[in-house]
Amino acid sequence: MPSFDIVSRTELPEVDNAVNSAMREIGTRYDFKGSSCSIERKEDSLLIVADDDMKLRQVQELLRGHLAKRKVDGGAFDFQEAEKAGGNTIRQAVIIKQGVERELAQKLVKAVKQAKMKVQVAIQGDELRVTGKKRDDLQQAIALVKDLKIEQPLQYVNFRD
Repeated sequence: MPSFDIVSRTELPEVDNAVNSAMREIGTRYDFKGSSCSIERKEDSLLIVADDDMKLRQVQELLRGHLAKRKVDGGAFDFQEAEKAGGNTIRQAVIIKQGVERELAQKLVKAVKQAKMKVQVAIQGDELRVTGKKRDDLQQAIALVKDLKIEQPLQYVNFRD
């Protein structure tokens, strides 16, 4: 039976490249001269440190721009609330979303079942497996999921006949 997987993966090496190029730009820009602004990645999160709110917003925009240049979807990043840190600085955590969360997976399964398509959707950990008898049914399922306008970037991989 034909099948494919719905996954949500962010390429961490591309995120590292975007962070490094953003840090290089922060080091060379005149408006950041003498400031203690930085971005660093730890596992599946980023930590942005800035002097004040204005510089924090500038660093966010800079990071988003470099991520877009590296073709990393901005929807994969969850910007948390900014908090005060030591030395009159502001710190903000940014979580990198990996995998399809349980609530989102259930929402996708429900949408496919309500459409009464001839496919079965199974939740397998942090991804979904969609199986059907015909390739056309699977392509309709992909079109349906794309039309749902979900913020988190989804990839359709492992398509097998």
